[in-house]
Amino acid sequence: MAGLGERDHQHRNEVEVQGWHGLDDVPSDWGRSVITIGVFDGVHKGHQRMVQRAVAMAAELGLPSVVITFDPHPEEVVRPGTHPSRLTTARHRTDLLGLLGVDAVCVLPFTLEFSHMTPDEFVQAVLVDRLHAAGVVVGENFRFGHKAAGDLETLRQLGEKYDFVAEGVPLVSDGEAISSSQIRERLSSGDVGAAAAALGRPHRVEGVVVRGHQRGRELGFPTANVESPPFTAIPADGVYAGWLECAQSPSPYEGQRWPAAISIGTNPTFEGVERTVEAYALDRDDLDLYGAHVVVDFAVRLRDTLKFDSIDSLILQMRHDVDEARRLTGG
Repeated sequence: MAGLGERDHQHRNEVEVQGWHGLDDVPSDWGRSVITIGVFDGVHKGHQRMVQRAVAMAAELGLPSVVITFDPHPEEVVRPGTHPSRLTTARHRTDLLGLLGVDAVCVLPFTLEFSHMTPDEFVQAVLVDRLHAAGVVVGENFRFGHKAAGDLETLRQLGEKYDFVAEGVPLVSDGEAISSSQIRERLSSGDVGAAAAALGRPHRVEGVVVRGHQRGRELGFPTANVESPPFTAIPADGVYAGWLECAQSPSPYEGQRWPAAISIGTNPTFEGVERTVEAYALDRDDLDLYGAHVVVDFAVRLRDTLKFDSIDSLILQMRHDVDEARRLTGG
């Protein structure tokens, strides 16, 4: 399990991918390309299979590959207030897509006006006029256009009209269908191991370290209290083993990564009410990470969040949690 987290860490940011925000960012001299389309939240194994097929088709045709994705999530625009929790931030999603070998990621602002485009209007305005599609790869269940009127067969018909080939790819891994919704359900039950299996890497929560009640420091286990962006997919309350990494900071810790014991919950022993994500870098009581942007990767769930009868019993359990986290992460 340690290898899974370290592999993602070692290869992140080793490739560069062009990032475009909206069609106006597409270079005016951009030629023909192979395109794949989706929200790609999580960039799970099903997504990876689809993107890899687009990259392979692009290589066969001697053309660049482009991923089209959307922000905000279309569900939030079409059905306000239903925004699903995010498995990845926009930046992490772009990094992960870059690791799959794509040449460019185009993030289209999803607006109400955009949602009203017919399938033909979407294909002509986005795929043909701006990106000059030679091939388009989508999931087999792909829907597009106003009220999801278009499907894979619609796309194939429009491909004949506009001179590109359209191909559907099943979003499966080892014969099992994979979806972002399924992964969110696994996280909501605390099954970070199953989520990692579907993602192909540990689930990640990231954010800025803020000041909390500093109880961890008083107990001998100083934690980084991570304030994550809205809609972040946070696993169920409990204690987990994983890793803490300082991603962005003016401090000397930038780029450093530590095995960690992670707690999610309201700290019921202290009658807490606010749900927090706190990570303790194993055997490090000298870190000052306030204000730093950090990432927390989840490897294994250790136990439920519990209310203890005494501080001593809490500390005893925390020592056991740290020992288990060390064993499971190789820390």
